[in-house]
Amino acid sequence: MSTTFMANPQNVERTWYVVDAEGKTLGRLASQIAAILRGKNKPTFTPHCDCGDFVIIVNAEKIHLSGKKWSDKIYARFTGYPGGYKETPAEKLMQKRPTRLLELAIKGMLPHNRLGADMYRKLKVYAGPEHPHAAQQPQKLDI
Repeated sequence: MSTTFMANPQNVERTWYVVDAEGKTLGRLASQIAAILRGKNKPTFTPHCDCGDFVIIVNAEKIHLSGKKWSDKIYARFTGYPGGYKETPAEKLMQKRPTRLLELAIKGMLPHNRLGADMYRKLKVYAGPEHPHAAQQPQKLDI
């Protein structure tokens, strides 16, 4: 009788991928990256275990949004104080923090618990073409 394989932190093999976001659409790229961070691209995927890979995203400032989303898409947050509801359009957020659009899109597609927080830590986003993770020998991933 054979048993079903269940991944655990001791037998998960992680690889590093680098993705160029230049000209890519925000939501489509984010959903594919979230699947890699979660490990759904591997045959050893186990829902209760973080079996995903590390992902480095470069050129996040050159991401594409379709339609009028640059002006119409609103990112909202609350400071916790009375009158502290803040709204920021995507265009202004991109000027201020170019990596934040991708980070928020991907974070929203991961599980909203401790496991999702562990998966999110494996994401590295950079506005320009350079990244400091050359020592990990990341593989180029075409999405």
